[in-house]
Amino acid sequence: MAHSLRFVVVGSGNICKTYLQVATHLTHAEIVGIVSRSGTRPAEASDEISIASTLQDMDVAFDAVILATPNGLHHQDAIEAARMGKHVLTEKPLDITIDNMDTMIEACQEAGVKLGVTYQHRKSPDNQTIKKLIEAGEFGRILAADFTVYCWRDQAYYNSGEWRGGWAIDGGGPFIQQACHQVDLYVWFFGMPSTVLSMTDRFLHDIEVEDHGVGLFRHDNGMIGTFIASTIAYPGFDPVLTIITQRGTVIMENGRITGWHIKDMENPSKEPEGALHSGASSAAVTDTALHEAIVDDFITAVHEDRDPYVTGESARLTTELILQVYGRG
Repeated sequence: MAHSLRFVVVGSGNICKTYLQVATHLTHAEIVGIVSRSGTRPAEASDEISIASTLQDMDVAFDAVILATPNGLHHQDAIEAARMGKHVLTEKPLDITIDNMDTMIEACQEAGVKLGVTYQHRKSPDNQTIKKLIEAGEFGRILAADFTVYCWRDQAYYNSGEWRGGWAIDGGGPFIQQACHQVDLYVWFFGMPSTVLSMTDRFLHDIEVEDHGVGLFRHDNGMIGTFIASTIAYPGFDPVLTIITQRGTVIMENGRITGWHIKDMENPSKEPEGALHSGASSAAVTDTALHEAIVDDFITAVHEDRDPYVTGESARLTTELILQVYGRG
């Protein structure tokens, strides 16, 4: 029988609803409380779930927290949870500054609690297959990789929260928001580049940060990468990754292998367990299968005293690359 874990979700917005749905599918993941700074109970939360305005005010026993707050607040609640001896699973990104990330990683290490990050796209079967083939050198030399993340957000989206579209809490525009999962996959597949050039601008939205940008990456092995992140591409399109190698080319759309042109190698594509949420036109998550895989692994990591599938140190690299694109690294 699987070990269980009692969670408190910090934050009561859309992401909280995603984890409430996850808990209905994982019997060993129990959400016992929600921290809602406004004190409101999400409609999806049962009456048995405690509501408090802070972690300190939570009146039920719990083992871990899930951070479902805006990007730049993650470190605050991670540090508080670590001080209370609670394990931490945070939504992406880890946080928005190097100092914030280092502080929360150190706090969890010193408290002896786990720190995991929900970069659930790493759990897609085809993404895992590509990762294994790259690590095994099956493609030969990786020559180039191009990622396009063309999303659409209207002004109403940015107006829906006072922090949206700003540096202080969001930490930037589509690179750290809508395309964050794809930046994470880029670093997970290919590692950190040694040279980063970029151009970003604000075209259609009344916001502080970019709504379209391009990154150009050079790696120590000579590989050249390009990355486009946008929220001006109406009506929004699934992200596409093209990997050009010595043995041929692979095209992936929204985490699935859709073009396989590798010499003398059969297409290894596997049907994903659940639909990947691309975020192309909406922030709402409609399928939680990959979230469930991350939470399930996190619970196991706690009980087996091992690293979660996505560690704080690994997720830190993703934000670090984004900060370099922004010229804030």
